Amino acid sequence: MIERCHHHILWTRIPDYRREHLHRAQTIDKSVFEYWTHALSYVPARDLRFFLPMMRHHRRSPRDWFDSVKPEDLRKVLRLIRKDGALSIRDIDDDVLVDKDHAWASRKPSKRALQLAFFSGVLTVSERAGMLKTYDLMERHFAWERRPKPASEKQVLGYMLDRALRSQGLASLDSICHLDAKRKAGVRALIGSRVRRGLLVPVAIEGAGKVEHWAEPSAVDAVPEINEFGVHVLSPFDPLIIQRKRLKLFFEYEHLFEAYVPKEKRRLGYFALPVLVGDRIVAAIDLKADRSKRALLIQKWTWLGRGFARAHKAPIEAALHRFERFQLDR
Repeated sequence: MIERCHHHILWTRIPDYRREHLHRAQTIDKSVFEYWTHALSYVPARDLRFFLPMMRHHRRSPRDWFDSVKPEDLRKVLRLIRKDGALSIRDIDDDVLVDKDHAWASRKPSKRALQLAFFSGVLTVSERAGMLKTYDLMERHFAWERRPKPASEKQVLGYMLDRALRSQGLASLDSICHLDAKRKAGVRALIGSRVRRGLLVPVAIEGAGKVEHWAEPSAVDAVPEINEFGVHVLSPFDPLIIQRKRLKLFFEYEHLFEAYVPKEKRRLGYFALPVLVGDRIVAAIDLKADRSKRALLIQKWTWLGRGFARAHKAPIEAALHRFERFQLDR
């Protein structure tokens, strides 16, 4: 409808970001890699060792989704990549097609084999063009002399906590362990240890009830000034939006993602983008890109909370023009 969410999210935070920057990072500089966090994500390559235990787990115990992968299909794709180099699913044209078992599946058995090898850490995504992923052997892509040593569980917990503190400032158990509830006990123990050593401080937030939050002392001492006129047109898949409880607590806003809601029941629109002005979400704008006309079409504009046309319309329109130039500049 608009823009692939990884490009949108990066542009929101880096005003001069361009799509080729991510291609360079992934394929040329190899400073990021793709793997699963809360979803398929881009992760700094320096952090890869914290994901090696998960890859090892997938090798030993493939998820239910990969139960149907036949050993011969896996051997086939690995043999092709070892012999001919990196490839995408489009490069495999001799599969015996099968029926799909869900809407997002492929009729090519090789696709699921590639995905299993990816989740297992045998392959990595060496290049991406839209939805099309090119896979290569992980060792060959990164040109390692020796594969990094997998992090211990204790180190993974520390990484999760540090990553949340760096990206969120104020963190709770829910926000640190988003979609990874099994690690809450370990992270809670680590937080307690850091509090006792003065490395973290508890932070009370009005309206949070029993939900505890913590921050590093330096973050509490250096709360930045809010740019009350700063405008950010957010993706509905932005990390700021997807953690719904945190979004509600900090911004008094509950986002409705209505792409799967019948048209007659939608309030905000099919693909509404929340608009953050200063420290408040003031509007949700349903947008659609018309690339043939090189235009960004406003399907619906909904004011929220303290959003007012007189104060906010002009700066939001300016931000939409910047977003239009970015996403139509291909």
